[in-house]
Amino acid sequence: MSPDPNRVPPGPATAPARPTLADQVGVKASRKLKARRRDTPGVWFGLGMMGLIGWSVAVPTLLGAALGLWLDQRYPGGRAWTLALLMAGLAIGCLNAWHWVSREDRAMREEQEGDDG
Repeated sequence: MSPDPNRVPPGPATAPARPTLADQVGVKASRKLKARRRDTPGVWFGLGMMGLIGWSVAVPTLLGAALGLWLDQRYPGGRAWTLALLMAGLAIGCLNAWHWVSREDRAMREEQEGDDG
């Protein structure tokens, strides 16, 4: 009995199968079809997100300034509470905006990775 020439010998010498060109084209085509079916966010969505990020910075800044004005009127002295609390509100607002943007970025990346796999 002669050995089968098409038989691959078992063992660690076999390399993992690489995706063929047809597999790669199929994955890209399915990704493109999913993108066409998915509703793309419009201009109003982008403006809404910009407004949300703007308000997430503006509100803490204005609250800090208002609290600082109230403290300066209530307790007059050498300290400028308005400026200090304005800066604190701005810092909190910027951290809040960074949180929103990083969360949206993470969601977009996870969605893209889900479409790839």
